[in-house]
Amino acid sequence: MTQTMKPEQVRERFGPMFCKGLVTMVDEKNGIAKIIEVCSSKGPSEWDIVNRKRTGGIIENIAAEGTTIVMDTVIGDRDLRFGPASSTLGGQGISSLRIVGDTVHTRWKGIAGASVGVGACLPQAPGVIETIYPDQITMGGAKTLETEIVTPKMVRVVIGVDDTDTPEQGASWVLTMKLGKECPYGMYLDHKIVQLNPKAPNKTTNCCGTAVSFAVKEEDVTKLIDFAVDFVRKGTYSDDTVMAVMTGLKVPEELAKWSWDAKSILYTVDDAVQVAERNGVRIINVTGKKGTIGAVAAVGCFDMGIRAAGVPEDFE
Repeated sequence: MTQTMKPEQVRERFGPMFCKGLVTMVDEKNGIAKIIEVCSSKGPSEWDIVNRKRTGGIIENIAAEGTTIVMDTVIGDRDLRFGPASSTLGGQGISSLRIVGDTVHTRWKGIAGASVGVGACLPQAPGVIETIYPDQITMGGAKTLETEIVTPKMVRVVIGVDDTDTPEQGASWVLTMKLGKECPYGMYLDHKIVQLNPKAPNKTTNCCGTAVSFAVKEEDVTKLIDFAVDFVRKGTYSDDTVMAVMTGLKVPEELAKWSWDAKSILYTVDDAVQVAERNGVRIINVTGKKGTIGAVAAVGCFDMGIRAAGVPEDFE
C-alpha cells in the first residue's frame, strides 16, 4: 500500500522546509538525465553530495554550483551501496529514474536525518508534482524512508547566438542574458560567453559567441525557440545574426572537438553548417549567415566549463 501527497499536503503535514526547487531533465536518446536541486545553504547540499556519491545508485556525477546540486544520472535502476553508512553515518541516495508519460519518477532513500530530506524537504520543493510514500511513513532519528518523487519530464535546450553587435553598438552576451531572463517558457539554467578565434577577419573586437540553456517541457520547445528567434531579431544590431539550437544533455564529441578547434582554426560557414547537420544542431539565420560559426561553436563549447571562455594557449 502507498499514499500520495502533493507539495502543499507535505508542507501542511510536516511543516515548511528548505528546498527551493527540483528539476529533472532527460535525454532518452543517450539514456541519461540531469537532476538539479536548489538548496537553501551550502551545509546540507555538501552533506547530500558526499552521501549520494558514496551510495552510488543511478548517479554518475554529482557537483555543487553554489548551493545548487547538479546530478548527472542514468535512466533506469541501480542498487544503492550504503555499506557501513546505514549503521554509523546515515545516508541518502537515488536508486531509480523512470519516465512515465510526461513525468519523471525518481526513487529516493534516506537513513536517519537524511530520511527527512527525502520525505519532507524534497517533496515540497517547487517543481514537484507529487510524492508517493509507503503506507507507514517513518523518518528522522534512526529511521529509514523510501519515497518516489514525481516531476515534469523536461529536456535541455541550448541556444547559441553570434554576430548581434557592430563596432558602434551592442553586445551579444547582454542580449542572450536578457533572453534567458525574459523568456516565458521553461526554466533559464545557464549562460556562457565562448571565446572564439581572435584572428578571425570578420569580428567586432573580442570575437566571442554566446549561448544560453533552458529546461523546458517537450511541448514547449517550439514555443521557446520561436520566442528566442523573435527576441534576438528585435534586439540585434547586425545583418548577420545566426542562432544554433541543440536539444539534449550531451554535446556530441565531434561537435565539441570542432568547436574547441574553432578557437584556433579559421573555419568557413559551410564547415559550420556541415558539422551542425551531422550532429543534430539546427541553424536559424535570424538576419544573415555570417554568425553561423560562432553560434554553432557556442553550442559545442557549452559544457566545457572555464575552457569555453578561453583559447587553447590559456590551458597549456
